[in-house]
Amino acid sequence: MARYIFITGGVVSSLGKGLMAASLAALLQARGYKVRIRKFDPYLNVDPGTMSPYQHGEVYVTDDGAETDLDLGHYERFTGVSAHQNDNITSGRVYRDIITKERRGDYLGATVQVIPHVTDAIKEFALQDQGDHDFILCEIGGTVGDIESLPFIEAIRQLRNELPQEETCLIHVTLVPYLSAAGELKTKPTQHSVRELTSLGVQPNVLLTRCEHPLPEGERRKIALFCNVRREAVIPALDASSIYAVPQQYHDEGLDREVLRHFGMLDQSRAPDMARWEDVVDRFENPEGEVTIGVVGKYVGLPDAYKSLNEALVHGGMANRTKVNIRWIDAEVFEQDEGDILSQLEPLHAILVPGGFGERGSEGKIASIRFARERKVPFLGICLGMQMACIEGARNMANIPTASSTEFGETPEPVVGIITEWMSEEGLQQRSADTDMGGTMRLGAYQANLAGNSHVSQIYGGATEISERHRHRYEVNSAYKEKLEEGGLIFSGMSPDGLLPEIVERPDHPWFVGVQFHPELKSRPFDPHPLFSGFIAAALAQSRLV
Repeated sequence: MARYIFITGGVVSSLGKGLMAASLAALLQARGYKVRIRKFDPYLNVDPGTMSPYQHGEVYVTDDGAETDLDLGHYERFTGVSAHQNDNITSGRVYRDIITKERRGDYLGATVQVIPHVTDAIKEFALQDQGDHDFILCEIGGTVGDIESLPFIEAIRQLRNELPQEETCLIHVTLVPYLSAAGELKTKPTQHSVRELTSLGVQPNVLLTRCEHPLPEGERRKIALFCNVRREAVIPALDASSIYAVPQQYHDEGLDREVLRHFGMLDQSRAPDMARWEDVVDRFENPEGEVTIGVVGKYVGLPDAYKSLNEALVHGGMANRTKVNIRWIDAEVFEQDEGDILSQLEPLHAILVPGGFGERGSEGKIASIRFARERKVPFLGICLGMQMACIEGARNMANIPTASSTEFGETPEPVVGIITEWMSEEGLQQRSADTDMGGTMRLGAYQANLAGNSHVSQIYGGATEISERHRHRYEVNSAYKEKLEEGGLIFSGMSPDGLLPEIVERPDHPWFVGVQFHPELKSRPFDPHPLFSGFIAAALAQSRLV
């Protein structure tokens, strides 16, 4: 049976529980253990699929088509273990399933309550599909004391009583703030947070204390004394030079050793092999080149809206030992002042137009794609970025001046339209514009066939078949394929049935690729995605020309 590590947070939000969980999992992996990470989200949305990126950051999509919290991206990037539908659950999903059962009569007339029905559902989720994993890490979203998280804390309390004592561990992440006026770190918020947690019947075994300055020995002992944990179980967590330095930093502070000691496994555990992470940090901190990439998007005001994209660009830089400077550009700026296009885009070594939804900023994206095409600047379009590349090509190269997308309203030339059916492993999938917003998209991993003589096939190392993750409601209309190819675009990747365009490129351009899928979701620091490695290599070549 797998051992469980529960992770909670206190004092304030955004302390980095997801990064901490991913780093600990990476350390346990480095010792030879098999790990899995799960996320419990207290909000009432069934999943984050319909939430604004400004509210919740990006939506991370798994191979099996689950729309999940962005922390699952951290988990995958740090461990290389693909997440699944049952690795993320929300209060909304729990309550939806319980109400469905109640309406169906499954509870045989019983009064349905938070305890035991909701907590039982949470426990069932935590215990399912253990496989042959040595450790399952469960991160509870939000902050201890929030009303929304109470059922999850109660479920943890019950699980820790029901499972053998030596098979569960609870790590509480807190803040030790620094008061500049007093010139000292204050431990009282951590004490109060632990007191709140223990009042709910849950005693932490390890405390990870986020702090801006080194934690003095006296404060460390004070926290241990008042929070009822060992002094060695109080782990200082200072800001790191990069997120990829965090696993080594936590190891140096003894996090993985203390967790294994709690489980009685330290003596028989081997020392972690950190060579992979040492190489990642070395490539990040010691670049031999530098490029500036312009990301022309819609949600640039919140970096978490493009979290996986940001990291994938960094990974591409690591593959080329190149520092990647990302310049976030609001696409709407180009719609308000066309003269601003030159001043913003000319200094760039490459341009990327990411995914998104809605008409706002679309003309600015099209203008930036035209600039990249005409100026021979390396270009990568992802999802909506590929669709805009096709519309730009239709308008300016294929003599279809009114080309547009039905996503933006009625159009006489629907070069991009809503996708109504496609083939999946489960068979024919059908949707309509009237389907609930959470159910109209083509989600998850799908195969694509690559043209053997294409640029993108070379990027993928000569592969003729690939599998990538999708999240889109609209698709390039294959009825315009011939006209777009006459305008210079090549459809170098198609769905296996030959109906859905997956990749376009321009053979007359140094590096111009548009993809319908989201390659950033499969990039890892120790295994950069080939599209991003190639994109940064092209940007590096461009930097030597200017």
